Amino acid sequence: MRVIAGELKGRQLKAVPGRSTRPTADKVKEAVFQILGPFFQDGLCLDLFAGSGSLGIEAISRGMEKCVFVDKHPKAIHTIQQNLKSFNIEQKAEVFRADAYRALHAAAKRGLRFDIIFLDPPYGKVDYMKFLNAINELELLNSNGIIYCEHDSNEILPDEHCNLSVLKKESYGGTIGITIYKKK
Repeated sequence: MRVIAGELKGRQLKAVPGRSTRPTADKVKEAVFQILGPFFQDGLCLDLFAGSGSLGIEAISRGMEKCVFVDKHPKAIHTIQQNLKSFNIEQKAEVFRADAYRALHAAAKRGLRFDIIFLDPPYGKVDYMKFLNAINELELLNSNGIIYCEHDSNEILPDEHCNLSVLKKESYGGTIGITIYKKK
């Protein structure tokens, strides 16, 4: 697992020990960031179910100003902190050990609004509609903001939801599905 492009290109990421997380494959990450925008100029992103922090760190490497990382597993939090420290980007990150749904409410209380939200939970364990509804109701996404959903390829997410429309749907390797929404 490595950073694909940007300031940290080629740097190796530590993975979370054990089988509690499933890292996003480099080829999927590369394809996704070509869709999201190969490079950014500032902005704030949220990496829910962050695992090793791979997606948020990739976004920072490509120019995102700051990322909020959330995971409920202590090993994941430790791994994210190690990765941030080894890349010397701790000042561009906030890391929280919390339930993802509660973290959305905490972000809303702080008045945070994101340009990109990464939803990459364990497959089959999360109701995406619950999260999309909460993001919409709590007004957590900036105009033209993007939500990246990674899921089992058999799971079908709607083409439109609330004020979101699909920017891209794709399947990788027969098992990984991605649905990327953009705020209308």
